Amino acid sequence: MLKFKFQRLKIIEQIAIVFFFAVVIPMSISGFIINNINQQSVRHQLRESASLVAAMVSDEMDFLIRSNSRTLNQIADALEFLPSDLQKRKFMKEFTKKYPHCEKIDIVKTQKELDKIIEISKTNDKPVMSTKLKDGSFLAVTYDTKDMNIDLFKSLINDTRQIYILLDNKHLVASHNYTEDVFKETISMLPEEINDVEENKPFIFGEEKNQPIVYLKYKDPKYSIIVTTTETMAKNSIIENRIKIILSVLVAILSTMVVIGFYIFYLYINIRQLFKAIIALSKGNYEHQIRLYKTSFTPYEIVFLVNEFNQMASEIHKSYTELTAKNKELKELNEFRSNLIDTVSHELRTPLTSIQGYTSRLMRNDIVIDDETKQKSLRIIKEQSERLKRLIDDLLTIPDIEGMRLRTVNTEVELSQVFEQAELLLRKHDGHEIVVNLAPDFPKVIADKGRLEQVIVNLYENAVKYSYPESQIVADAQVVNNLAVISVKNKCDKIPKEKLDTLFDKFIRLDDEMTRTTRGSGLGLFIVKGLVEAMNGTIELYSNDEYGFIAKITLDIVGDYE
Repeated sequence: MLKFKFQRLKIIEQIAIVFFFAVVIPMSISGFIINNINQQSVRHQLRESASLVAAMVSDEMDFLIRSNSRTLNQIADALEFLPSDLQKRKFMKEFTKKYPHCEKIDIVKTQKELDKIIEISKTNDKPVMSTKLKDGSFLAVTYDTKDMNIDLFKSLINDTRQIYILLDNKHLVASHNYTEDVFKETISMLPEEINDVEENKPFIFGEEKNQPIVYLKYKDPKYSIIVTTTETMAKNSIIENRIKIILSVLVAILSTMVVIGFYIFYLYINIRQLFKAIIALSKGNYEHQIRLYKTSFTPYEIVFLVNEFNQMASEIHKSYTELTAKNKELKELNEFRSNLIDTVSHELRTPLTSIQGYTSRLMRNDIVIDDETKQKSLRIIKEQSERLKRLIDDLLTIPDIEGMRLRTVNTEVELSQVFEQAELLLRKHDGHEIVVNLAPDFPKVIADKGRLEQVIVNLYENAVKYSYPESQIVADAQVVNNLAVISVKNKCDKIPKEKLDTLFDKFIRLDDEMTRTTRGSGLGLFIVKGLVEAMNGTIELYSNDEYGFIAKITLDIVGDYE
């Protein structure tokens, strides 16, 4: 059996569904209802306008009948004053030309002859008006329908309806926009109860609801008016309003979509920013901050949530930074402890072993030791003791350098004396000659003499360890820009720049990872740098093809030197 698994929708999907059911469907239904109401209204309007047109034509027809009736009476009165038939015929002929609606004028003796004229005129769809003269004869006037159409429908020139004026509901005497097919179809649709229709009251019929036909009947004279509504007029009226309604609904939906779209856009962007920040935070990126797009569409809750999140991330980042720094300090301390133990265990064991061995030898009573051997043993014991003292001094200097608590007593110092004492303090040369290039009149420098001697000794020892066998170690001094530049150089393999940059760190040696190809603690250059900076000087390391290692120290001099 398959189980339905509910899948949670995204915010934009939920808003789309809500928009569809809350906006699109209600507006569509409203548009449908409004369209039906509008269609009913248009039908009513079409019926009212058709009735109004029928009434207008009826008024024109009534005016035309009264006008022609007066004209007919005037003709009859004029004929009474004409004695002869010839004069009467001449008058009627001239009047026919001047009378705009008149086609011909006849005088007949009997009612039968009058009826015959009327029947003929009906057959030709031409109206006839008659009146009885004093001598018992009848005056009959036949009218031209073309002229009648002009007067009857002059106010309806731009109206597209078809209008018919009928005698006895079958003889067409006047029309507007006449077409034979529509006329025949309209006549065929006349209902049976048309004869019972109340006079002067519009009667509406027709097979199409949107195409009402108005029928208006009159008794005296007996004629009727039919006003049709064309299909084009009905469609234009209904479709035009329908299009307006549809466009209004669409504009309303689109306007709502635009507003909701802007709202969703800014809301969704800000929520995505929040998601990204949470993911970044979960992956350890504590520096990530949410950059909120603030507009009038941005909810207060989102702004508040983002501000709180950024503050929380900042606090986490601060704590993480502090923790990282502490971990780094602990790691460095642990590494320092390991290196210190390694250095002490190696550097202290060798001199102590020598001291212990030669001391035991001198204390033996079972052998006779000559004076030369005693002196040699005591000299070795002294050298190893001094080595131990320098190592201990180096170790004790480290905390002062790191804590920036190292104090020096800077005075005026002769460099020549410093170089001489440093060479005396150097425990062994290993076959290397130390060459000092120093001008006799070289100015005094501002330094701590004892500390400066310790610096030069450490540089000499470093040069002895790493120089080519039996090569010279060169020390010189120059005045550059009123500063003393002291250099200690030795020949060895060229040192890469990236390696030079690390030599001032603790326990760093050219023979990596304390391989012990040469003796040393790896603290010499670190201590040298600390001592030089404590004397307000600087030190830099260089390497080139001639001298693989060059240490340059810059110190202040006394006075001006030219």
